Amino acid sequence: MITRFAGLTPTRSRAVVHDGLVFTVAVAPDPVTPSLYEQTVKALARIDESLALCGTDKSRILSAIVYITDMKQKGEMNRAWDEWVDPKNPPMRACIGVDLEAPHIVEIVVTAAK
Repeated sequence: MITRFAGLTPTRSRAVVHDGLVFTVAVAPDPVTPSLYEQTVKALARIDESLALCGTDKSRILSAIVYITDMKQKGEMNRAWDEWVDPKNPPMRACIGVDLEAPHIVEIVVTAAK
């Protein structure tokens, strides 16, 4: 069974649960600031909300992919990540430089266990 939690638009789910796995994606909510650190903090807070909606939390994250627009600022994203992550249960994580739809400069994709 697949459970989909409605997103802000009719064509996107906020989160999906299937076979004990949770899949979710987050960006900082509007209005966004140009700070990579602040956008990351807000996107991670949305991840927390989506995981809670699905009955899990960040300690159950298996993997995360973080997309950022400027790899030279990766340290700012890492600072926000390190403040947020559960150090007893750190997930696998990749960080990839990409073009994102402005004004967003970070997008986070997470797979977690329920």
